[in-house]
Amino acid sequence: MATHAKGTPVTTKGTIWHGERRFLTMGLLLVVAGTAFDALAVSTALPVTARELGGLSLYGWAFSAFALTDLIGIVVAGREADRYGSFVPFAAGTVLFVAGLLIAGSAPTMAVVIIGRAVQGLGSGAIVSVAYVAVGRGYPEADKPRMLALLATAWVVPGLIGPGIGGVVAERLGWRWIFLGLAIFVVLAAASAVVPMRRIAPAANTSPRDWQRIGAAIALACGVTVLQAAPQQHQPWLVALLSLSGGGLLVVTLPRLLPRGTWRAAAGLPAVVALTALLHLAFFGVDSFVPLALTNGRGQSATFAGLALTASTLCWSVGARAQERGVQRFSRRAVAWAGLASIGLGIALVLLVLQPSVSVWLVIPAWGVGGFGMGLTYTTLTLTMLGTAVPGHEGEASSATELAGMLSFALATGLGGVIISMAHGGASALRGSLAVQFTLMLLAVGVAALAARNLPSDSPH
Repeated sequence: MATHAKGTPVTTKGTIWHGERRFLTMGLLLVVAGTAFDALAVSTALPVTARELGGLSLYGWAFSAFALTDLIGIVVAGREADRYGSFVPFAAGTVLFVAGLLIAGSAPTMAVVIIGRAVQGLGSGAIVSVAYVAVGRGYPEADKPRMLALLATAWVVPGLIGPGIGGVVAERLGWRWIFLGLAIFVVLAAASAVVPMRRIAPAANTSPRDWQRIGAAIALACGVTVLQAAPQQHQPWLVALLSLSGGGLLVVTLPRLLPRGTWRAAAGLPAVVALTALLHLAFFGVDSFVPLALTNGRGQSATFAGLALTASTLCWSVGARAQERGVQRFSRRAVAWAGLASIGLGIALVLLVLQPSVSVWLVIPAWGVGGFGMGLTYTTLTLTMLGTAVPGHEGEASSATELAGMLSFALATGLGGVIISMAHGGASALRGSLAVQFTLMLLAVGVAALAARNLPSDSPH
């Protein structure tokens, strides 16, 4: 069978479920679903873990350790995929992810759970980064929009049932079986992708391993850790010192990890990375606080707040599928603008819901509109990233894009936490602080729309 220079087999559209490629499709979808289950089910079970093992003071580190090593895994695996092909970092990521699950599932203390979560994070970062590289090199151009839409959909089912399953398993079988059961699932899922993953030809990239880049990723993780610790200090001078130190590490390391021109959203890959950062900032800067707005701000139940997030999750999947058709008829710039407009409308409507005179039921369709826009824009940006990456450097492009999104998510939630901490005076003051946060995120959508001007404007033929 003939192949492109990148090693992608020359095939016709509609082949993602045909021949050997169906095993690659199945494996990627199931492994991504496994990481999604982990993110959602484990968060439900960790309170039980902390109560049984003690060490409640370490509870937050179970999440932080995962997130920080996930960052390192993303950077390292992307570059290794360029040097050795997708199989080696994918297999390494799977082994690390499963090893972390086994360590956490058999942990005698909370400290060991944190070690397991850190190992998991390395594996998760590698899996997600390499999954997009496999799409870029393992599928023909016409099938990439469909495959990216399916990967987005792989998060939907875990988003709907993951927390519930996690709670039931933790109560009936014990929290350890959440980790151990996921380990079995991920091994079986990855097995179906092993053979087709090995047959994806590696890129013609023989550059030596970039140890400076790996060091920069580790330094970046340290910087994020220091910044997270800063607000928890009581002495103002210590807060300032940690903030300056952590921020300094980010300023020094990010230029080494992101494409040149990212800060000004230069045409091509830099614009994709910058827009991904702004997209995550705007969406998750609202999404993370919708439950708080509904429960503490409008006096609704947690169940009702969950309905708004469920609507967003489902509509995210719909938006991802709409991308598949949209990029066939319109330019990627136009599709991204449509998605950003949808997110902006969703945020504006959620802002209205903060007013006591507005029906709280508006939040469900409102944030569904926001989720639709996120699905439409994010998958379009991922597709554009694969198309604008320098041949042989798709892994590096994927890691830069994922890294930008992750850091913006942390910035969005951190900024919101600071703004909300200033609210004193009950529900009314909280609604005022949330209005400030959501307005800032609406402005971020406007900046993103300006950055989208540098996305490809070529209409499909």
